Amino acid sequence: MKIFRNFLESQEKHFVAGGKLERLYPLYEATYTFMYTPGTVTQTASHVRDALDLKRMMIIVVVSLIPAVAMGMYNTGLQANLALQKLSLAAVEGWRGSVLAALGIGIDAGSVLDNVVHGALYFIPLYLITIAAGGVWEVVFATVRRHEITEGFLVTSLLFPLTLPPDIPWWQVVIGISFGVVIGKEIFGGVGMNILNPALTARAFLYFAYPAQISGDAVWVAVDGFSRATPLAELADPVLKLSVTMREAFIGIIPGSIGETSTLACLIGAFVLIVTRIGSWRIMLSVVLGMVGLSALLNFVGSATNPMFQVTPAWHFVLGGFAFGAVFMATDPVSAAMTSQGQWFYGILIGALTVLVRVINPAFPEGMMLAILFGNLFAPIIDKIFINRNIKRRLLNYGR
Repeated sequence: MKIFRNFLESQEKHFVAGGKLERLYPLYEATYTFMYTPGTVTQTASHVRDALDLKRMMIIVVVSLIPAVAMGMYNTGLQANLALQKLSLAAVEGWRGSVLAALGIGIDAGSVLDNVVHGALYFIPLYLITIAAGGVWEVVFATVRRHEITEGFLVTSLLFPLTLPPDIPWWQVVIGISFGVVIGKEIFGGVGMNILNPALTARAFLYFAYPAQISGDAVWVAVDGFSRATPLAELADPVLKLSVTMREAFIGIIPGSIGETSTLACLIGAFVLIVTRIGSWRIMLSVVLGMVGLSALLNFVGSATNPMFQVTPAWHFVLGGFAFGAVFMATDPVSAAMTSQGQWFYGILIGALTVLVRVINPAFPEGMMLAILFGNLFAPIIDKIFINRNIKRRLLNYGR
C-alpha cells in the first residue's frame, strides 16, 4: 500500500493550482483522504483540535448501520423465499435466479444463507446505483465550486436504499437520489448547509412522484404476482387482521422497506451512536416520548370508526420506519436541532406528528418520513428561540 500512496503523492502536482488537472483536484483529494490520513497540520492559531473529523464520524455512522443492512438483506430474502414457496415456485426467475444457481444457493426460507444472499441481490444493486448516481452529482458540484468532496454522501448513499421497497425500478432510484442530492442538499450549498435530510428528501420525492412503485401491497415482497400488506396497513384496515406478532415486528421479519423493519437492528445502531456521541440521545428519546404521549392519549380517547386509535405505543415503536427514523434520520446533525433544549422539542414534535399522520390519516399509514422533514423545517426556528432566550438571560445576568 505504501507504493500506491507514493504514486498518489507523486501525482498531486497535476491536480494542485497551476496543474493540468487543477479542476479535478476535489476528486484527487477525495480519493487520497478516503484511503489515507492527510499529513498536513494546522500552522496558525486559532484552531479547535479533535481526534474526530468528518470522515471518521461518517464511518462510525456507517458502522452503526451494518446491523440494519444485514437484517434488511436477510428479511428481504426471507419474504421473497416465503412467497416463492407459497406460489409453489422452485426457483427465482431472471438474472437473480442465474446468480443464485451459479452460487449453489436455493430458496429455502429456513436457511439463513439462502435468505441473505437472495436479499443481497436486491439491496446491493440499489446501493451501487445510489453510489454511482449520487456520486456523480457530488463530483460535479465539487468540481464546479472547487471545494473538497466531503464524506457526507457515504451515509446518504446507505440510508436511501434502506428506505426503499426491494423491487423498485432502478431508474427511479437514479431519479430519486439525484433529486435528494441536488435539490435537497447542493442547491443550499452542500454538506452542512442543507435544511432537509437528503435521503428523506429523495424518498419523499419518489413517494409523491411514483406512488405505484413505492406504496401499496405489491411492492414490499420482491416476487411478481405476490402481494402482502405491511402491518401498519393491516392495522389501518378494519377488514384485515394483523398477521405478525410483536416478536416478529421487533426482530424485523415482516414486510416493509429493506432496512426499516428491524427495531432490534436500529437499537444496536442507536447504542453505537450514543456511546460514540455521534447521535443525540436527547433526540432519540424525545421522539419516543412524543410518540408515546400522543398515542396513549388517542388510545384513551378511542374511536368507533378508526381502528388506528387503538394502536398502542409499543406497536407504533416496532412497526414501520419509526425506530429507523428516530435513530438514523431525525438525528442528522445538519438538519436536526442543535441546541440541547431545542432537541427535546424537535424530537417531541417528530414523534407526535408521526402518530398524528398514522392515526388521523390512515390512508398514509407511515408518517415518520413526513414528520422528520417537517421537523427539519422547524429545527432552525426552534434553535433560534432557545438561542435568543439564552442571550437575554445572559444579558440580564451581566446587567446585574
